Order: sequence, then C-alpha cells, then structure tokens
Amino acid sequence: MTKTYDAIVIGAGHNGLICGAYLAKAGKSVLIVEANEQPGGACITREFAPFFKVSAGAHLLHLLRPEVLDELGISLDLAAENLSTVALAANGQHVTFGANSIGGIDVPADDIEAYPAFKSRMADFAETLAPLMLKKPPRIGKTDFEDVKTGIKLGWDIRFGLGKEKMQDFLRIVGINIFDVLNEVFDDDLVKGAIGFDAVMGTHMGPRTPTSVLSYLYRLTGETGGSGLAVPKGGMGTVTAALAAAAQKAGAEIKLAAPVTKILTADGIATGIEIEGGETISAPIIVSNADPKSTFLKLLGARHVEAGFAHRINKIRMRGSVAKLHLALEGTPTFKGVDPNALGQRLVIAPSMQHVERAFDHSKYGEMSEEPVMEITIPTLHDPLLAPGGNHVLSANILYAPYNLKTGWDNGKEAFLQKVLATIERYAPGIGDLIAHHELLTPVDLENEFHITGGHWHHGEFGIDQLLMMRPTYGAAQYKTPMPGLYLCGAGAHPGGGVMGAAGRNAANVILRGEAS
Repeated sequence: MTKTYDAIVIGAGHNGLICGAYLAKAGKSVLIVEANEQPGGACITREFAPFFKVSAGAHLLHLLRPEVLDELGISLDLAAENLSTVALAANGQHVTFGANSIGGIDVPADDIEAYPAFKSRMADFAETLAPLMLKKPPRIGKTDFEDVKTGIKLGWDIRFGLGKEKMQDFLRIVGINIFDVLNEVFDDDLVKGAIGFDAVMGTHMGPRTPTSVLSYLYRLTGETGGSGLAVPKGGMGTVTAALAAAAQKAGAEIKLAAPVTKILTADGIATGIEIEGGETISAPIIVSNADPKSTFLKLLGARHVEAGFAHRINKIRMRGSVAKLHLALEGTPTFKGVDPNALGQRLVIAPSMQHVERAFDHSKYGEMSEEPVMEITIPTLHDPLLAPGGNHVLSANILYAPYNLKTGWDNGKEAFLQKVLATIERYAPGIGDLIAHHELLTPVDLENEFHITGGHWHHGEFGIDQLLMMRPTYGAAQYKTPMPGLYLCGAGAHPGGGVMGAAGRNAANVILRGEAS
C-alpha cells in the first residue's frame, strides 16, 4: 500500500464531494478519487463546441438541499432562479406555470382555478416526505432507537401533520399513477401533459405507471427550500466546483483521472482500492459514490457478498430512458407564441398525457420514440458567457431514448437526432438554420462519460420497491453494506438521484455516528 487514509470516497460526483467534505470536517483524513479529469460527475460544465459551454448532464439546479450549503459554508452565484415552466403548444397558445398558478389563453377557467389547490395539496404531501430526505431510512421490524424514532416521526407527520382527510388522500394516491390523479382535477390536455411529464422526467415510467405520483412528489420536495428552478452562473459545474473547494478546505484530497478498478478486501473486510495502473491505497472506510451495480458487481465482485444479495443487486431496475441534446446556435431562436422575455424560462414539449404515454410505449419495446417529449433550456439568455457574443446554447432532456435500443445506438443515433430536431422545429421554425454544432448523448453515451450503469440518472428506478428502506435493496439500505467497511453515498442509496446531496450527507452522518459509538 502506497498511502493510508481514514476514508476513501470513490467518485467525485456531488454526493461523493459532499460525503468527503463532511468526513473531512469531522477530522478524518479523506481521499476522493475520480475517474474523469474534472470533479462533478454528471454535474459539470464543459465545452461541447469551440467556445460553447454547457451543463453536460444536469442542467437545472432544483433539489440541492439548503442544509448542505449552509453546513458546508457554500454560497452559489445564480444567473437565474425561480424559473417558470412554459408548456409549449403547436399553435402557439402556451400554458405558463408559476409557483402556484397557471395562465394561458386557451386554458379553461376551471383549470386555472383548480391549480392552486392542487399544487398546495401536492406540496403538503411533498413537505411530509421532505424530512425523510435528510435521514437514513428506517428498517422495518428492527428495534434500533433511530429506526423506531424515524418511523414514528413519519407516521406522526402523515397522521397529525396532514390531518385525517389529507392523510387518507395521501395514502390513496401515493402508490398510484399520475394519469388518474390529473384526470380527476383538470380538463386541459396541455396542463395535464406538462405535469405528467414532470412526474416521469428522468425515469423509465409513463404517466400510467404506478408510483408516478410518488415520483412527482419527490420532484416537489425541491420546492420546500432553496431557489426553485435555477441556472447557476457558469453552468452546473460551478456547483460541484464549490463543493470540491469546500471538501478541500476541510482537508480532503481529490485525485482526478484515477479510475478505481477494484475495492480491496482482507479477511472479509474492505481495506482499500486499486487504481488503474496498479496503485493501491488503503483505508478502513471505503465509501462508494458509484451506482450499486458498479460497486458490488464490478469493483467489489459478486463473490465477496452472499449470493442472494448479489442477485438482488443484479435485478435493480436502472435502464436509462433519457437522452441529452446540446445545440450551439448562431443567433437567438424564436419559438411560436413565446414572448422573447419568456424564452429563458423552462420550456416543455408534452402536448398531453396520452402523447407522453405513447412516447413511453415505444421505449418499453426497445424502440426510440417517434414523437419525443422534452425539457428545453437556453441558459445563455441568463448567462451569456457560456457562448460567443450573440450566440446561444440550447440544452434539452429528451424522453424516451431506451438504453437497450433494438437497432443499437450506433445505428439509431442519427435517426433519433433527426426526430428530435424535427420536433423542436415544429415549435421553433427556422431553428435548424441556426445550428452550428450539435451533440446528442444517448443513455449509452451517458453511461460511458459519467460511469453510470444503464445511463440512468438516478442509479435506479423510482419504483416503490426501490425507495426508502428498499433502496438500493434490503441489506444495504442504510448506507452500510454487507461488506464491513464499505458504504454507499450515491444516488443509488436513499433518497435517490438529482443534484440533491442528501445521500452524501446522510452517508457521512451514518459513518461518523458508527465511528463514535
């Protein structure tokens, strides 16, 4: 062994940086090891065309817990915050979503009136779940004081925080699909399409999929604190740069361009890591920010865990369904019916829930969607330094692009790109003439660039069987794993993905409490 630390964190994504920062603040000697040449994981800013920079993976700040920023002493410089969402209509009669209101020429008055109550209702449910994000999930059937306390607190919040009627409503809808819930409340297809899209964004689900309500509530927890939908100045990479700086200030070391090839063990205990090239580094605490399949099946090896556990890890559903499009534009695009002052808001193409569901149907069978749905941002309208003067960057998340495409992405990538560009052109005529360069990242590309099995943002689907005390699976749901000395801190652990930071913070707290006991 060439060097010894108190703790090694595998992966300098945002959760790895946060976990490392908390451990270092507690006095641990910490090494954070990253395969890529810059820290941040999928939360980075990079150049994708000469002089055009983009947030390569995550492109909007939404879920990052304010507690993490406060405790690590981080202040972020935002180019824009509290963005509205504009649901685009082919005829230019769009619907605009504010924090608690909607507006649009063609929106029925009943829907406009119903939306504030709907949003308040869902926000109450999300606020009930939000405290769980910063706690380790309780183990069912155990008598550990913390588990019992967390379980009682959740039950109390649901019963007495919501009240009897809201509790019954919460329990009725939390496990069902967003399609049925929205049809109970709204009539307008565009309104329902945009909300339904939000419920399935980043997942391999459609609006009719059970637990899509729970996925929607997860998204809404980002509104319980912070700055709403925001564009960081300099792109999302400035967020992880600030986290890296906080970790280093606390004393952590960050080693870049150092892919970990193996988690080392001795006598059934994790003892260190091996880096590509053969270098070995030891520590009694190994924390993996990699996804669960990479951690247990590749880095550790299935032979080091019980067969049933390895089987459960192998069965985790993590098939990416989202592609990322970046466009370098020579000029400002025009979207039909969108006021130029609103062009910098979040734009969504999801004409109806049925449209979103049909797009999802293709992906179920390994086919690319014929009419993709998407989320579009133009960050240069808020942060012009991301592109040369007068030019712009467009960044879009595209559903649905199945990881296991029947034709293979080598054969299907260009065809999918043309479908996506044709869809955008219908809403922004002439945009094709402005494109100087494009980059389409399929789930396979996301897997390769960011080292995420299946290219799945969240390191595992948001099914009810893969959340809370079941995330990633029982036996590893509280950040500890069956391998003594090995912990999880990434999106595959509770509470899940998105640039939230809760998993990193929670894992560090579990490790530090264990060290103190």
